[in-house]
Amino acid sequence: MALRLNFLLMNIIKTIVKIKNMKLIILGLAVISILFVACNNGSNKQVSDNQTTIGTTNKGTTVKVPVSDILNAYLKLKNALINDNDKEAAAAATELVKAFESLDKAALSAEQANVFNEVEADAREHAEHIASNTGNIGHQREHFDTLSQEVYELVKATGAGQKLYYTNCPMYNDNKGANWLSETKDIKNPYLGQAMSTCGSVKEELN
Repeated sequence: MALRLNFLLMNIIKTIVKIKNMKLIILGLAVISILFVACNNGSNKQVSDNQTTIGTTNKGTTVKVPVSDILNAYLKLKNALINDNDKEAAAAATELVKAFESLDKAALSAEQANVFNEVEADAREHAEHIASNTGNIGHQREHFDTLSQEVYELVKATGAGQKLYYTNCPMYNDNKGANWLSETKDIKNPYLGQAMSTCGSVKEELN
């Protein structure tokens, strides 16, 4: 668009040079001014649109962070417990152990690495217990309680790369309560499963 306007301006200027009538010269200059302003406005609008596009992200998208694999395996485990599926819980826990083992510590800051080192051993141990207790979902949920606290502390330090909800079940463990991380705000309880799936409330929102 800008190139076509510049070409048109040059032709008008050449025509004006050949014209000796003062009124026509003034008219030609007025046309040039209008086209020049229009050309500049079009260029500025294009830059503004590009800046808006670059700075815009779609809602609901996730960003790859160092703990993404850990978080994905944890959420699979949580969803398996929601559905009272001890086998899928065991499989997800095995995946979680591998995610802890393969995490790239070089991608962590010093502070994040300290938190990871503090929770890693305990978190892996609880995941291993869940993985080895197919057929005993009650025991899997006991370990999931402490595991959730470990993963929460890690995510707080590193960021989640997505929206998460730290949710509380007040009735679990003889009303002592327990927490878990969820990718959805809707309550789906991994401790009480399908028997009382909507028991709980969101305590904190994380990103």
